Amino acid sequence: MTEDDNQIIVPPSFLALFSDARQRLREPAAVVRQRYELCEDLACQLVGHAQTLYHAEAPSESGILRSIHAGLSNPESGFAGPEATWVVLRLAELLEWASPTLEPTPTADTPPA
Repeated sequence: MTEDDNQIIVPPSFLALFSDARQRLREPAAVVRQRYELCEDLACQLVGHAQTLYHAEAPSESGILRSIHAGLSNPESGFAGPEATWVVLRLAELLEWASPTLEPTPTADTPPA
């Protein structure tokens, strides 16, 4: 997903959050790109925070990532459940930590269990 005037390439893992079963986007490309930039920026900004937590409080890597996921999964955070999960998995990748098993979060399309 690129346009002539935009150099940002949205990775398939993020596109999947906004795609239907036929791999068609459910949102305009500009919206998906904007959400990707926001999520990628947040993951990058959280690197230092996660490292500080790890060294200051000495909890487990997965505990830190789950805690961040819980915060992002709060509807007031402004991130949809799948976006929160993507941010945390991207953060784990940036930190070179193992990806934790995350509890699925309800979305507007998915009623809570």
